Amino acid sequence: MTIPVLTIDGPSGAGKGTVSRLLAKKLGWHYLDSGSIYRSLAIALQINSVDVADTNAIVKVAEAMTLEFECGDELQVKLDGVDITPRLGLESTGVIASQIAAMPEVRAVLLQKQQDFRQFPGLVADGRDMGTVVFPDAENKVFLTASAAKRAERRYKQLIEKAIDANLIEIQKAIEERDRRDMERASAPLAMASDALYIDSSELSIAAVIEEILNLIH
Repeated sequence: MTIPVLTIDGPSGAGKGTVSRLLAKKLGWHYLDSGSIYRSLAIALQINSVDVADTNAIVKVAEAMTLEFECGDELQVKLDGVDITPRLGLESTGVIASQIAAMPEVRAVLLQKQQDFRQFPGLVADGRDMGTVVFPDAENKVFLTASAAKRAERRYKQLIEKAIDANLIEIQKAIEERDRRDMERASAPLAMASDALYIDSSELSIAAVIEEILNLIH
């Protein structure tokens, strides 16, 4: 029997993480935040003082690192046994993650790590290429997006609530640059699967988005 997978792809800040975690809880399924895998690798590179231009060294770190995901009210991630959750949301982490995600050699190493999350009774996978590359055979696919301005506003509020200094204009510029890089990269660019449901969450509540996705599954 095929293990069911729901993929939720889309750009940074569209609400994929929140929606995916809540859906995984409602369905009683496992959860994969693929962005956290790349962000965790970015942190591992910082810890090991690896140059972002050194592809071979990055691949070695990717192969060696061990990750643990604990999905409570908030996602907790442990890298080699150490809780790195507070560092996952930093802009500097996101920038490095986006850079290394464009490298085919790195994506190849992390592909199997992501596919290993597919376990009974099912998996909710969120990222940029879950429905197109990692789980192309998933029976339910969603492409969740929102305007860059709205995504920047949400990100700004998140950071301020965590008492992290933030600049709204700089955040929007970073989001637009990341979108461009993600869509233009040669390996697994950000794109909507031909069989995915398109949802623009700019003016929708989290509850409304979840209801629309549950209707798709049922």
